[in-house]
This record gives sequence, C-alpha cells and structure tokens, in this order.
Amino acid sequence: MTYRPKTFSLAALALVALSQAQTQGLHIPDVHSPSPVATKLSTAQADFIVAVVNSEPITNIEVQRETQREYQQLVQQHRAPPDARVLLPEVLEGLINRKAQLQLARETGLRVEESAIDQAEQSIAAQNQFDVAELHQRVQQEGQSISEFRNQLSDQILLQRLRERDVDAHVKVNEQDIDQFLQEQKTVMDSGDVEINLAQILVAVPESASPTQVDALKLRAQRALDRARKGEDFAALVKEFSDASDLANGGQLGLRSTSRYPELFVKATHTLGVGDVADLVRSPAGFHVLKVIEKVRPDLPTMAVTQSHARHILLVPSAHMSEAEAVRKLADLKKQIVSNQADFAALAREYSQDGSAAQGGDLGWASPGMFVPEFETAMNRLAPGEVSDPLVSRFGVHLIQLLERRKVSLTQEQQREAARAVLREKKIQEAYRTWVQDIRARAYVEMREPPQ
Repeated sequence: MTYRPKTFSLAALALVALSQAQTQGLHIPDVHSPSPVATKLSTAQADFIVAVVNSEPITNIEVQRETQREYQQLVQQHRAPPDARVLLPEVLEGLINRKAQLQLARETGLRVEESAIDQAEQSIAAQNQFDVAELHQRVQQEGQSISEFRNQLSDQILLQRLRERDVDAHVKVNEQDIDQFLQEQKTVMDSGDVEINLAQILVAVPESASPTQVDALKLRAQRALDRARKGEDFAALVKEFSDASDLANGGQLGLRSTSRYPELFVKATHTLGVGDVADLVRSPAGFHVLKVIEKVRPDLPTMAVTQSHARHILLVPSAHMSEAEAVRKLADLKKQIVSNQADFAALAREYSQDGSAAQGGDLGWASPGMFVPEFETAMNRLAPGEVSDPLVSRFGVHLIQLLERRKVSLTQEQQREAARAVLREKKIQEAYRTWVQDIRARAYVEMREPPQ
C-alpha cells in the first residue's frame, strides 16, 4: 500500500512515480481560476500561526494553500468537494500529522539525496512526455517556485521512506495466518456466498423430439463433454457443438452471484474448482456442458488469475539518449505501428535493449505480479492488440503491446501467495493507522486562536 499524504498535486505525482504504484494517466493539473474554497479564503489573507507541532508552526497561509490544492484534486478526480467548514479542519489535521512525521524522520536520521529529487522530477516529466525544463515552467505557472516544488518532492520521498522503515518492514504474515485465511475462504465458498462465471455448451432438445432423437442428442453432448475434460479449447467446442443463441466470448455466461444462475447449474458446479467441467446437465432446453471459469468472493482473492501475453520494446536511457528522448522515440515507433507502417516485432528486434528483442519483444504468458507494478498497470489497461503510450519504469522506457489474455487456475503455492498479499495489505493498513495515531499522540500540538 502506497501512502499518499495530502499535498500539492505535483508532489503527489512524484510519490506515485517513486513508489511505482501507478505510472499511467498522470497529468499536471491546470489551476487557472480560483476555487470556491480559495474565494472564501481570500477574505482572510493575513498570516498568523494556527497550530504549533513540537515547536514548529503551521500558518494560516499554509492551511489556505493546502485547502485550495485539496479542493483542486477533488475536482480533478470528479469528486464533490465538501464544504470549506468541513475541509479546513481535515486539512489542518493532515498538516499536523505530516509535520510530526517529517520531524520524526529527520530526528531519526532519514535524509533525501538531491539525486533522488532529480529522479523524481525526471520521472514526472517523462511520464507526461515533456522535459524537466517544461515541468519547471508549469510549476511556476501554478504559483510555486522551483525550490518550493523540490522541497515538496523531498518531503514526499522522506515520508515514503519513513513509512517503509517504521511500518511496512515490520509487518509479517506467517504460515498459520495463511492457513486460517484459506480455511475461512473455503468455508465462505462452501456457503454459496460467491460469484461464479460459467461457460456452457447447449445441445438443444426440441419438445417434439422422439426418444431416439433424445438419445442421439445426448450422445452429441457427451462427446463435447469428453473432449472438454480432455483439455480441448472450450471456446472452439462451443462453436462446434453449441445450439445457444449467443456463442460470443466462448460460451461464457458472465460473473454473477449464484442466485442469478439456474439452480441446476449451481448444484452441478457447487463442488467444482476453477477449470473443472461438470457432469452433463439436463434441463427443459436440452443438455448442458458447464465449465467453471471463475469462482470468487468479491473481497477475497480468486483461485484463478488472468494471465497476459505481451511484448515490448525497451529503451534504456544513457549518456547518448536521455529519458525524454527515449519517450519521444517510442512515441514515434507507436505511430508507425498503429498506422501499419511497421511491424511491432520487427521494431523490437531492431531497437529493443532487452533480452526479449530476439523474440520480437515477446514476453510470453505472465501471471499478475511477474512484472514491476508500473509496467503491469499499463499492460492491464490494454485491450488485445492495443499498444501503450511510452511508459517509464525503473528499467527504462517501454512500449507495450498486449497480444492476448487467458484465465488459469492458481496452483496451491500461488493461492498461498495471493492470500499472503491480501493479509499483508490488511495488516499494513491496520499498522499504519495505529502508527499515525501514535505519532500524533506523542507530538506536542498547540492550537492557536486567530488574532482579533
């Protein structure tokens, strides 16, 4: 879980880039007109101390600026901002927590190197497809000096490092935790409180069918069932055997609660795992061959994963090619690919600086978590055949094309790792809330009344 303290939008973008939790779709917000909050605050521009945190003051101007920035972020996220009377106390409390945490970080020896701030700036600029000079220009257009902006970035990096050291590093998930979690999940699954996605082959039986015809149709359905259980592609079998009106999506009926499926289907698949094929089901419509595609509870990890088959072109910035130049080069290659002027695999073999270049950039089938988060986030947003915009990761700049996706069942070890990830995230959130409250409780905080 990546902590994003309430702060200036550009600094928040830097933290996102540094933590590599999300690196696509970033933008620098335009703030050309005052928000209603800013208009309301403009009548009280005189500066004064509103709170003291361990002898360090928080001023009225700081709270006003932070409130306006918070308002702008809510607007950009298409969320309705609260009334200023609600937002102002929240912003002040956020500033108090943030200042107390920064003081703790510095007192305990954490520091941020200039090179880390430089990297943060370069990442923001590259992700938005412009250089650092243009980034600085936009920062100044929004009313901040470059030194203020870099200080914001430094604070964000410092807070992230503090959390990683004092919270994330101390959270452990043991094997007993995982055993208990999986047993609880099994109990939930057995209770029927789940969502399932079934694929079907329907061999229709007309109402007027004679016993001989019914037997022949049953044999046809049985052949389809036998071949499905041998591992043949179910979507191909749907096209060959199914009489259902909708053959799209490999006969899949969609992920929905069991209450929205026919009781016959639920009973036939109740004890099956993902990828299993049920015994033949007879209904008034005919004979059904049912395969379990997904079986999940919304708040628990699924026992199946979606694998992605992708390829990429990687350019590694160097003294001969800056990160921004690599972004521009890959943007040009993308234009050639989408306009059918060039083949992705051929360009990968020519330009990519990755070991996959000889295979046309092909990365093979990959399960979630196999790639770094920023790469995986960008890949997951693509439809099959689609090419991403240039993406900056810790390894360089990528151009990604998704080839196809598929669902596969998790192995026992993968199920345990998925459970471990869910439990770790939950424990981190709980530990973080306690940690924030503890730092706040240990800080000396004096609230000041505005001057009369």
